[in-house]
Amino acid sequence: MKLTSPLSFLPSLILLVYLASEAILASKDSSSYVVYFGGHSHVGEITEDAMDRVRETHYEFLGSFIGSHEIAANAIFYSYTKHINGFAAHLDHDLASAISKHPEVVSVFPNKALKLHTTRSWDFLGLEHNSFVPSSSIWRKARFGEDSIIANLDTGVWPESKSFRDEGLGPIPSRWKGICQNQKDATFHCNRKLIGARYFHKGYAAAVGPLNSSFDSPRDLDGHGSHTLSTAAGSFVPGASVFGQGNGTAKGGSPRARVAAYKVCWPPVKGNECYDADVLAAFDAAIHDGADVISVSLGGEPTSFLNDSVAIGSFHAVKKRIVVVCSAGNSGPGDGTVANVAPWQITVGASTMDREFASNLILGNGKHYKGQSLSSTSLPHAKFYTVMAASKAKAKNVTASDAQLCKLGSLDPKKAKGKILVCLRGQNGRVEKGRAVALAGGVGMVLENTNVTGNDLTADPHVLPATQLSFKDSLALSRYISQTNKPIAHITPSRTVLGTKPAPVMAAFSSKGPSSVAPEILKPDITAPGVSVIAAYTGAVSPTNEQFDARRLLFNAVSGTSMSCPHISGIAGLLKTRYPSWSPAAIRSAIMTTATTMDDIPGPIQNSTNMKATPFSFGAGHVRPNLAVNPGLVYDSGIKDYLNFLCSLGYNASQISVFSGKNFACKSRKTSLYNLNYPSITVPNLSSRKVTVSRTVKNVGRPSTYTVQANNPHGVYVAVKPTSLNFTKVGEQKTFKVTLVKRKGKVAKGYVFGELVWSDKKHRVRSPIVVKL
Repeated sequence: MKLTSPLSFLPSLILLVYLASEAILASKDSSSYVVYFGGHSHVGEITEDAMDRVRETHYEFLGSFIGSHEIAANAIFYSYTKHINGFAAHLDHDLASAISKHPEVVSVFPNKALKLHTTRSWDFLGLEHNSFVPSSSIWRKARFGEDSIIANLDTGVWPESKSFRDEGLGPIPSRWKGICQNQKDATFHCNRKLIGARYFHKGYAAAVGPLNSSFDSPRDLDGHGSHTLSTAAGSFVPGASVFGQGNGTAKGGSPRARVAAYKVCWPPVKGNECYDADVLAAFDAAIHDGADVISVSLGGEPTSFLNDSVAIGSFHAVKKRIVVVCSAGNSGPGDGTVANVAPWQITVGASTMDREFASNLILGNGKHYKGQSLSSTSLPHAKFYTVMAASKAKAKNVTASDAQLCKLGSLDPKKAKGKILVCLRGQNGRVEKGRAVALAGGVGMVLENTNVTGNDLTADPHVLPATQLSFKDSLALSRYISQTNKPIAHITPSRTVLGTKPAPVMAAFSSKGPSSVAPEILKPDITAPGVSVIAAYTGAVSPTNEQFDARRLLFNAVSGTSMSCPHISGIAGLLKTRYPSWSPAAIRSAIMTTATTMDDIPGPIQNSTNMKATPFSFGAGHVRPNLAVNPGLVYDSGIKDYLNFLCSLGYNASQISVFSGKNFACKSRKTSLYNLNYPSITVPNLSSRKVTVSRTVKNVGRPSTYTVQANNPHGVYVAVKPTSLNFTKVGEQKTFKVTLVKRKGKVAKGYVFGELVWSDKKHRVRSPIVVKL
């Protein structure tokens, strides 16, 4: 890397301000920033000497602003030296602003906090069944993903879990360059399954303060990392269950893939647990170590791609043909909440599967209401107890609202003892509500959904007999309590129910499109199981992650787009093994174009309020891995396509040139944003009467002729030319054009949805169409 000195063009006033003192970097306005230069131009093997030279140029660069090489070296806590070019340092705002004006700097952005995308037992608004699980023949053909290396950026890993045993695996692939960073944790061991583990916490420390030695380990003390990594690629483990429920053989999507853990998330401080600087460091390492798939179940608020650590890291990974899979976020059900929206990422929403952990509520009038729970205790058989609204059991000097939410300390033991209390979902943890009821002497809890959460039921490992009801059933319960002289109820023990209908259903928490950064790209891309997913867990904490809970489990059921993301990562590992020459875009295309938008009734996939869901919830649909392995055609794209897309978005040409790491120039005539060769078609503003978009498909199957069929969005006519494509060999590409015409007459404004399908009677290559009128 060569950086020119900024001294030749910065105004003398700025030089006077930054010539030199440690006080500037340690001032009350000092914070931590990422300074990003784009890509490296390393030739051949990246040696320690080469990385040292890069590190030195970073010191020289910052030193030229502040007048001291030594102060610069102390201020920089990360130098990204392998594939990502940049550094993270303690800077004040004015210095960061001055650095951002340097012509070789792509971007300077604060070391922002990111979040894990799991709901846990909180409301932030694996073992699978039937249609999701790849058939054994598909797994065998892809050799259970054994040639793939799947990296996970998360809270690390619990290495003692059976999901990471290495029985039957051969030697570690010779191409692997990673390490097992256990120098300060002698109890942590890697093997031929868990082939690497690292931790990154300098960005976290920059935000929260100095850390003690207990942080110097990749060990998972939270559970999230072990759960997501085992979902992606956990080994076969018979007899897995949660309190005896969901019993079966646990296995990841690529059960024989090798795995590596990159710990970037730490105990939350004011809700913040993962930081940009650490995420970039982990990406840089995972790319260099030799990962084939990088699974990222975390994210922040949608922002410019060049200020987004996950977008930047994944771009450099995709440059090396590494598939990057990201969670869409848990900020649903509102529109425009989706995170991780870069077109080079696979973005995953969350939906249910056809398995539930039923725990029903039986009322004194004989009515039964279907609920869900994973409570480890149960009420005496057929014994009924008084049931009452928690607000009626409020303690003195407590608001009825806090008591209704069953906040700790809000309930009066004299009123609650021996009763089943009805608590409202929201604000505080769902399991914490049960804890509050138990502490007040209650024998059980019913958790009521709101109109926002609708039918969205989560089976939590409650500390007392409990169940959760849909909004509709919650209203019925409230009527019974208010209209009955002595209302009584019984909560049935949890039991596993398979083949439930309808499934899948979109989870209420799953973040939705349209993308607020690039609405021309449909996000999320796909949905996968993300509700009550059973996978490996840490032995360090309870299944509720609450300090008061002394229980420990080998496997746990957790919900979130954090859980759906690694399902797709595991499938990507299978496809990477089966088709090692396929690009990340081809793998994404195979997953998207073979997805389904139908549930098991069958009918259109619904959201949690019984309304028909749209592509803004599920993208191309619910994943079908058995079909993804044989998609027929794929929509391929590469780095140049993504760079042209950034040009069309209006990014500075010099920024993009540096970002690419090569001499790339935007075309003199901008490429239409609509023409990125994506497996979906999105036109967020059909202001003129018509728009024409171009797509190219590549044949990855046998010679065949495909014909097109379009399902027109309401108020839009779709015309495709040509209407048939004849392929004579594998790898052959054909281009077609799609013209979207606004129909004459009065048409309601807003988004409308359709689809485009190419079929040769064996394959059905489907793309969603999204248009805003």
